[in-house]
Amino acid sequence: MGDGDEAASGTAIDVAAAAAGRTADVPWQAWAIGAALVAVELAFSGRYGYEQDELYFLVAGHHLAFGYVDQPPLTPLLTRITGILGVSPTAVRVIPALAGGAVAVSAAKFAALFGARRFGRILASLATACAPVVIGAAHESTTTPLDLLAWTLVLLSVTIALLREAPRWWLAAGAAAGVGLENKSLLVLLVIGLGLGLLASGNAAVLRSRWPWLGAAIAGVIWAPNLIWQAAHGWPQLAMASALHREHSAVTDYVLAVPAQFLYAGLLVIPLLIAGYIRLWRTRELRFVAVAVTVIVVYVVAWVPGRPYYTDGMVPAVLAAGSVTAERRIAAARRPGASRGWWLAAPLIGAAAALPVVLPVLPVGHLHDVPGLHKLNSDIGDTVGWPQLVGAVAAADAELTRSGRPPGSVFAEAYGEAAALDVYGSAYHLPPVLSGDNTYWMWGPGRASDQTVLVVDALGELRPYFARCRVLTTYDAPYQVQNDWTGVQIGVCTGPAADWRVLWPHLRFYG
Repeated sequence: MGDGDEAASGTAIDVAAAAAGRTADVPWQAWAIGAALVAVELAFSGRYGYEQDELYFLVAGHHLAFGYVDQPPLTPLLTRITGILGVSPTAVRVIPALAGGAVAVSAAKFAALFGARRFGRILASLATACAPVVIGAAHESTTTPLDLLAWTLVLLSVTIALLREAPRWWLAAGAAAGVGLENKSLLVLLVIGLGLGLLASGNAAVLRSRWPWLGAAIAGVIWAPNLIWQAAHGWPQLAMASALHREHSAVTDYVLAVPAQFLYAGLLVIPLLIAGYIRLWRTRELRFVAVAVTVIVVYVVAWVPGRPYYTDGMVPAVLAAGSVTAERRIAAARRPGASRGWWLAAPLIGAAAALPVVLPVLPVGHLHDVPGLHKLNSDIGDTVGWPQLVGAVAAADAELTRSGRPPGSVFAEAYGEAAALDVYGSAYHLPPVLSGDNTYWMWGPGRASDQTVLVVDALGELRPYFARCRVLTTYDAPYQVQNDWTGVQIGVCTGPAADWRVLWPHLRFYG
């Protein structure tokens, strides 16, 4: 061990003791923090409305398959299952809330493995539960909360396998990875990061054991149905990855990519985050995690900087490592009580400040008063106005029907708009809803008529293929909320150049 390692200060000794299982318990306070996070998430789950991906997954859940253009099948399947609780935002958000609570508890387990005592474990759990990226992820039924949990469980299992020399934990890591990959393919990035971390940190010998490969085999078997589906459909997720790169690689995305990493974890816990990263690097037994963190952050910043939350799966481990340092600084402080109070207060204050941006805590009529909300977190604003949009489309449909030209189909530009029309439109008896966006294109036009098409936000896409297209009205989100669905044109197109099946190959869109 070199001079730069932490053995001299006792970190290696603490890690070894924790790895031996002598003091690796999760304190009851960490369980309470996890439960509190779940309670807060569910308390606010019914405010505002669905986010566009939630609407999309509600529809996808009625088109069950082993894969979709933009994600594997797990989240749509779970969304379909939670339908037994009712079709409401609260129902579909139960599983994400539970996932967030599990992540907060897991952070305490990381801290225990890294050598933290009781306070450090509590701090790790609290800082993780208060991280804006965790609070925001656990609020919505998208692929993100389960992805966050899967990353946490894979990394935790690998850490236990290495530090405790408990090779069977590689099987748990493989199972968690397989289930995670059936939710979101991004977990491949973690697998690559961990592989490079093992090779670069002196742990390559473990790869000569059968256990990591048995874990990989388990992951492969679980992931196989989605892989087969992707192969059979021409690997559409690769096309989606390229589309996401183009969409989220603007100059401002690159400029804000690194600051966003800290912002998403919480501004007031930046010292904890930095301390954790340094400790991971300086502790030989934990350096494989530091390498993985570095690889993942560099990839996200370089390839898709507009999606900084893609690194959120590493946040619990880094904060847990920082809690060890915080604990030691408290012990060395002149006023340990005051120091301890600051470390606990910082994540709580940060979470309170971030709540209006990550959870629907404000009255909806005051959302427009939050400066830069749409840039800070577009998801909050995008949960407002879906029923009103569908109502505006239904009014246009009724007007055309009264004039003797009832639409035979509705074509929406984005999957969110199409899904909203599918979820809310049954009350208005709207015609079949179509879109060329992502998996909606794959579902095709069916037997929908193309003679008179009600068009939502897609006049530019259809004009080349219809003789006449005109605007009927423009929809703006209510309460002066600025979101992606403000200024949406609702129009009508007639006189198709060919039927839908001929036009369909030209209408595909990834976004």
